[in-house]
Amino acid sequence: MNINKSPNSIARILSQLPRDKAYLSVILLAPFFWFGLYYSGTAITGPDWLRHNILLFLQLALLYPIVEELVFRGLLQEKLWQTRLSRLSIYCISMPNIVTSIIFTGFHFIAHPPTWAVVVIVPSIVFGFFRDRYQHVIPAVILHGFYNSGYFLLFGK
Repeated sequence: MNINKSPNSIARILSQLPRDKAYLSVILLAPFFWFGLYYSGTAITGPDWLRHNILLFLQLALLYPIVEELVFRGLLQEKLWQTRLSRLSIYCISMPNIVTSIIFTGFHFIAHPPTWAVVVIVPSIVFGFFRDRYQHVIPAVILHGFYNSGYFLLFGK
C-alpha cells in the first residue's frame, strides 16, 4: 500500500471526512463512550484540574495521540501492509490493523491497569480501520485526539 503524503492528499482527506457516515458515527459515539465510563465507576474530576495543568492536558489530549498514531499506524501498520499480512482480514478489519492494535494495547499495560489496557483495543481497531480506509494516518490522529480530549477533560489525568 503506497501512501501519498502530499499536502493535496491531506486536504482531500480532510474534505472527505465530514461526508463519511462511518467516521461521523464514531465521532457521535464519543459522548456515549464517556457516559459509559462515568457510569462504570471511573472517577470524574471534571475540567477544574485544567486550570493548573493545561500543558499536561495538551500533552495527553494532543501530543500523545499524534505521536502514538504516527508510530503505530503511520510506521508499524504501514510496514505490516508491505507483508503477507496485507492479504488477510477478519470481516472488514485488516490483519495489519489487528496486529498493530494488539501491540498498541500491550504498550498500554505499562501505564494503565489491566482492564483499562485491554479496553484500549476497541478504539485502536477503530482508529486503524480509518487509517486503512483513507490510506493515511490523519483520520486516526483526529479521532484519537478527539477521544483523548473528551476523556481527559471529563476524567482528568
